[in-house]
Amino acid sequence: MSSAKILVVDDDRNLAEVVRMRLESANYEVATAFREKEAIEAVRGQVFELSIVDLQLVGRDGISLMQELHLINPEMPVIILTAHGSIESAVEAMKRGAYSYLTKPFDPRELLLQIERALEKRRLTSEIQRLKGLLEERYDFANIVAKSEKMQRVLEVVSRIAQTESTVYIYGESGTGKELIAKAIHLGSERKDKPFVAINCAALPETLLESELFGHEKGAFTGAVRSTKGLFTEAHEGTIFLDEIGDMPLSIQAKLLRVLQERQFYPVGSGKPVAVDVRVIVATKKELEDEVKSGFFREDLYYRIHVIPIHLPALRERKEDIPLLVEHFLKRFIQQMKKDVKGLTPVAMRRLMLHEWPGNVRELENTIEYAVAMTRQDILTEDLILQTKVPFQKNEMAEDTLKPLKEAKDAFEKGYLIHLLELSEGNVSQAARLAGKYRADFYDLLKKHDLKVDDFKKSN
Repeated sequence: MSSAKILVVDDDRNLAEVVRMRLESANYEVATAFREKEAIEAVRGQVFELSIVDLQLVGRDGISLMQELHLINPEMPVIILTAHGSIESAVEAMKRGAYSYLTKPFDPRELLLQIERALEKRRLTSEIQRLKGLLEERYDFANIVAKSEKMQRVLEVVSRIAQTESTVYIYGESGTGKELIAKAIHLGSERKDKPFVAINCAALPETLLESELFGHEKGAFTGAVRSTKGLFTEAHEGTIFLDEIGDMPLSIQAKLLRVLQERQFYPVGSGKPVAVDVRVIVATKKELEDEVKSGFFREDLYYRIHVIPIHLPALRERKEDIPLLVEHFLKRFIQQMKKDVKGLTPVAMRRLMLHEWPGNVRELENTIEYAVAMTRQDILTEDLILQTKVPFQKNEMAEDTLKPLKEAKDAFEKGYLIHLLELSEGNVSQAARLAGKYRADFYDLLKKHDLKVDDFKKSN
């Protein structure tokens, strides 16, 4: 179990000691503070992964102490301990940044469960930030916009599986960023300092693709004037990314299957096997199950590569990310073209939000690049967006009645919360579980939409 450092803050020495002993028996490293000043000095002096704070302290309340601790360590989750009569204050603590609360006397198993969940959430958040930082630093890929819940889930999966050796199967439409995610996985792995080698399997004819992947011996075919290493050899101890694997010819599929099974292959024209240590990540926009049924893709290979599937959502399914992507692309192209462009008109942004984006993020990027290149003003107008010749929504009546994105999103979100509370009859734990949210996050949503839990509880 984890050896995370935990700070317990409670002026009741007996309770603090009981909590300390229970946590130490679960292999956590525990420090106790009986006064607010001691807690502040402890957090200033070392890094704690989590803190447990009593709501009612002698000198001040636990909420104000928590906020001061968060000024020192903003990422540290705090669990509030409270008496039954102070639950309303504990809920207020969560609204102000506490992870969760427990009422005294508490079930030790519940305490350990809350700690485990809080530490896991903190770890995932830190890992996502680390991956994004690596991508930005090495590839200038700050445009992994993950504001939308679907992209957040993708990055959570990436953070969980990056350091494994399992084969990853990425599927999604063209332009959704499959190679970007493959690089994120590579950079999050132990292989990050070794080569990342990518190839588009649809870009080369069969004979050239085989030679490109596995290399060839001198004289193996017409034009083979020297022996060459293939991409699998180049990727030794690193990662190879096979994009559009659904277009790989059957003959090469058989050879790839051998590599995955035996970690060795024969270069074209060679009778000597070459052993390789590579992690394989594949991607496709095709439905490979259908390709298997049609006989265009080997079933045994499909099951070999379909170990950890990651689905990348289309841009039309994550439209809340469009304004952030637009801002990122604008900054890049303004800098590249040395133009003084301040932004888009509201109508131009509205056009972007209405478009279905069959080309996804790549299409959006091209649209912004064209508009920045062609503009003679300091703001991008609707006509420049339309001149990209993409088939934008033309129904003006539909546009006139369409709500702004934030208003429409808020209306949907509020209706969704009301539906959950009605289903759960005001049971917040059940409603949060149905929504796939932590209780603290769910309470934040209720506060945002001014929803009262008591309004949904059955009257006796």
